[in-house]
Amino acid sequence: MRLPLDIGKRLRRSAPFERRLFGRWWRRQSPARQDRYATLAPLASVLLFLAAIISAFWYLRNEELQRAGDSVRRDTEVAQQHIRLRLIENEEQLGRIAQELVVNRPDRNLFLRNAADLIREHPEISRIYWLDTGRGVVAAQSAHGYRTDNDPAEVAAQRGNSLPREGTDSAPESAFRAARNTRDTVYSAAFTDNAQTNVVQVHVPLMVRNVFLGMLVAEYPAESLIRVLVPNDVSARHAISLIDPKGRLLASTVMLMPGQDLRAATISHDVPVLSSGNALMLRGQGYRTSGGLVGNTLFWMVVALSFLTVWTLLITWRHMRRRSQMQTALVSEANFRRAMENSMLTGMRAMDKEGRITYVNPAFCEMTGFSEQELIGRTPPFPYWPPDRQEESHRLLQQELEGRSPAGGIEIKAMHKNGDLFDARMYVSPLVDPKGQQTGWMTSMTNITDAKRVRDQLAASHERFTTVLEGLDAAVSVLSVQQGELLFANRSYRLWFGSDALGHALLAGDDVDVIPGEVSEDFVENMGGLPTQELTAINSDPREVLIEPLNKWFDVRVRYLQWTDGRLAQMLIATDVTARRHAESQAASQSEKAQVTSRLVTMGEMASSVAHELNQPLTAIANYCNGMVSRVKNDAIEKDDLIAALEKTSRQAQRAGQIIHRIRAFVKRSEPQRQEASAQTIVDDAVDLANIELRRRRVAIHTYVAQRLPPLMVDPILIEQVVLNLLKNAAEAIDSAKLPSARRNIELRVVPRHTAEEGEVIEFRVTDMGPGIKPEVLARLYEAFFSTKPEGLGIGLSLCRSIIESHRGRMRAENLYNGGSVSGCCFVFTLPVEPGRIEALPSPNAAVIS
Repeated sequence: MRLPLDIGKRLRRSAPFERRLFGRWWRRQSPARQDRYATLAPLASVLLFLAAIISAFWYLRNEELQRAGDSVRRDTEVAQQHIRLRLIENEEQLGRIAQELVVNRPDRNLFLRNAADLIREHPEISRIYWLDTGRGVVAAQSAHGYRTDNDPAEVAAQRGNSLPREGTDSAPESAFRAARNTRDTVYSAAFTDNAQTNVVQVHVPLMVRNVFLGMLVAEYPAESLIRVLVPNDVSARHAISLIDPKGRLLASTVMLMPGQDLRAATISHDVPVLSSGNALMLRGQGYRTSGGLVGNTLFWMVVALSFLTVWTLLITWRHMRRRSQMQTALVSEANFRRAMENSMLTGMRAMDKEGRITYVNPAFCEMTGFSEQELIGRTPPFPYWPPDRQEESHRLLQQELEGRSPAGGIEIKAMHKNGDLFDARMYVSPLVDPKGQQTGWMTSMTNITDAKRVRDQLAASHERFTTVLEGLDAAVSVLSVQQGELLFANRSYRLWFGSDALGHALLAGDDVDVIPGEVSEDFVENMGGLPTQELTAINSDPREVLIEPLNKWFDVRVRYLQWTDGRLAQMLIATDVTARRHAESQAASQSEKAQVTSRLVTMGEMASSVAHELNQPLTAIANYCNGMVSRVKNDAIEKDDLIAALEKTSRQAQRAGQIIHRIRAFVKRSEPQRQEASAQTIVDDAVDLANIELRRRRVAIHTYVAQRLPPLMVDPILIEQVVLNLLKNAAEAIDSAKLPSARRNIELRVVPRHTAEEGEVIEFRVTDMGPGIKPEVLARLYEAFFSTKPEGLGIGLSLCRSIIESHRGRMRAENLYNGGSVSGCCFVFTLPVEPGRIEALPSPNAAVIS
């Protein structure tokens, strides 16, 4: 854009106007301010000049650093590309060797030839191992061509920490597991081998149809990666280093002198070497070639001249400042006094010795509603005295003039100009002149109406809160932690324990004897020296305590709080739960009776089967006895035949006795007792009893119990009752449905399981091929007194579920489907395994009983 030709004339015409405007502004300033401006202008010019010089030096230095940083970054990325491309090429070569090993018949000589060719063409690789699935060395090839590398045993002995070892957390083992699990190539973290060389391994899995056959492991010394793969021109310009994620130096293109540290470089750039993960980092480093800003001689000359000029100007400004100090001090003193008077919320009133008001501040005027002109010069009675309190106000004023006012102040009633009364507190002090003579009295007055109202409200609130605590049925007590003093106790506490701290100690579980009326030094809790804030944030779990002198159970809750005087105190709330404890005891007794009744009902339902089972050995005994009697009468039996017949009779009697013993042990009334029990024993006893009913109904049972199951802490009779009930229900469902022989089967499986909710458990699963359960029945399956059998009581499954849940287990039922039709039913319950009792994992070989 072209400027007008007369721009110079216009500027010359506007210059006088600007000078006149500046002249008028300058004449309006005070002489002191003119002197200050005259001094500050050169100072500002010098500072601006110094800032410009520093900015120029700083800009040039940053430009140099930027160029050096770009060069380091560019060379680092070039080295990264060379190393990454070579590593990808090596991965492909290792993949082809692995493919030849898995496609053809595994050949050790073929591997050694291919590995030797690869190492010869790629000198950055120092060794290649062929490992089997168990981490054993099948073959190995070294870049040095040692014959010992061809002996797997010797390789394992010499290169121990370079090989993965099961059960360790070494870098080779972690990479081996990762490659085996992901079925893909994995690079290990950098580690130090037996030769104290930093190396990195690449693991290539040998896979055939997703079956893991072994591992190819190639080993890269960090020094070889830098020496072979970093271009010479890059290493000539900058220091290129390999580091691990923690910043540990693995290898570098420069040889470090003793005491030298590459981290001292002023410019560095880090990039990951591998395409996935940050297991190996490449760091490029450079140094700034020129000196810093501080080392520049010209810079220091400019700074020295600037500081000399500033020092001269500051001395001149100091002399001018002294000229105006007196005037400024006077103005500041007046302003300070006025500001203090106006900012105070406390009313100030000064009187002479005759009681005449000589001074009031704005706060006093605002408090009473009268102006300063209406109050100064007034004598008693003052306008803010209430009419009905004139005599009392005269008495207090006379007491003030005589100097007998209490140090804590006087509480009075005052009246606002509009007639409103307010409460105030007055403090009086004498006024003394510079000669030490008293000239009057200074009175400060504070409006305490709101504070008094709040205090009254707090007192009323405290009274209401105390009334509520006194009306509680629970005992509430507060005890000082340091002194052992009972600070508060409500009516219920006093009714049960009296007014001493002994009851609090009994409820809190302390074993310290507290003597009523005395403070025991031992009754100071261990937490008495801890910070109050941390203790008051602690909430203890509720617990139940039996107080034997009262024969009562209490639910006790304890927490720490800070008392009104700042002391640390312990609050305790104890609720009488004796009735609930008695009810729980009665409920447990009723549950035990129901369990015994259920077992008796089960045996009653199996009475015909038991009779049939006992009839067989008894009939055999009778037949043996009749035969022996007949042959003895006819003298037609030998001694050996008689002994054989008697042994058969004894075995049949033992068989009948075992049946009766099992039934008696099952229905015997005993206290519930948790003990260490074997799942195999529980299943055997339950199946022996269930077989009586199953044989009568012509139902076959197949059991599967995993071996080496951990022991269970259960009541074995109750768990046996649950298993028997489920087997009997399954047999009844199959028999009532008139199913063919192919579907008259029951399967009982006992296996370990691990779930996120329950952890380690033992699972009992009873599966039948019956008609299943209707959906409406499945919803009410565990409802008490609900049964689908005409003669059923409806307590069997409900009781089973209660037994399992009392052992901290779970029980569920579901239908089995074949397509869209029901093909059977499955009942499952689990029992938890105690921590530390898991002996071993289950073996695939398990006992199967048909």
